[in-house]
Amino acid sequence: MTSSSERPERGHRLHTALGFALILLLAGAIVALQMVRERRFPSAEPAAQMLYLTSPAVITRAALSFDAIAADAYWIRAIQYYGRARLQRSASARYDLLYPLLDLTTALDPHFSIAYRFGAFFLSERSPGGAGRPDLAVRLLEKGMAANPGRWEYPYDVGFVHYRQGDYVKAADWFQRAAQVAGADNNWLTPLAAVTLATGGDVRSSRLLWNNILASGEQAWLRRAAELELRKLDAVDAIRQLERLTAEYERRHGDPPATWDELVRDGALRGVPVDPAGHPFVLNPWWGTVTLAEDSPLWPLPVDNPR
Repeated sequence: MTSSSERPERGHRLHTALGFALILLLAGAIVALQMVRERRFPSAEPAAQMLYLTSPAVITRAALSFDAIAADAYWIRAIQYYGRARLQRSASARYDLLYPLLDLTTALDPHFSIAYRFGAFFLSERSPGGAGRPDLAVRLLEKGMAANPGRWEYPYDVGFVHYRQGDYVKAADWFQRAAQVAGADNNWLTPLAAVTLATGGDVRSSRLLWNNILASGEQAWLRRAAELELRKLDAVDAIRQLERLTAEYERRHGDPPATWDELVRDGALRGVPVDPAGHPFVLNPWWGTVTLAEDSPLWPLPVDNPR
């Protein structure tokens, strides 16, 4: 028989169990309602959201003396916005507000270097993984240059944007502009411009830059680098000339030469051609193309396709 002291304790446990069950029931109902709500009323896409303030001039006045704090807030919002759109990784991903957010951030703090540089990277990323707006990336960096004319990093970043787009001539031009900013390290920016020109196939301009470096009396290691790059450009010119010979041979005989000896017998060459380091060039007998030997100290060439 249950004692009178046990009955209140059992009743307390029963009330506790019922309360816990009720909590679980309510939690399940809340989850179910949330699922129904999300199916019927999906959350607005980030691109559909609106900025409360879109004018940099207005927001700088509204921020009063809290410009730096407001800039940090907008920068965080820009990162979050980019991250949400980036995670979608689909053609429908939208980045409409990314530039306005970065524009407001840098209006509040014109010296916000990370916002300029990383913001430009976000904008220039190819879609669907990024915004695909290199034009806006360049506009943001030009704004940074106007506010911070002593920062060589911004023209360098503009060059990098063009490099990623495959416009090597513009990229090299901006790398050279960066090298001309006071305090910039010419020991690698000018060579970078020369290499970029060669990558784009502009051997003549690249050679001019390397010759200027060689004649400038810079450090010994830089002169050695210039000498090596000039020899590589000589190899590029030699390959172009040899491929003109193989193309002419194919035009006359119907097939490209299978070996260098065929060109020698045909009178086009005096012997097996060698690169400026003394290593024989490699002839592809199927296509008539010419490359460096991989054991040559000049390999690889700075030009993907020297033709």
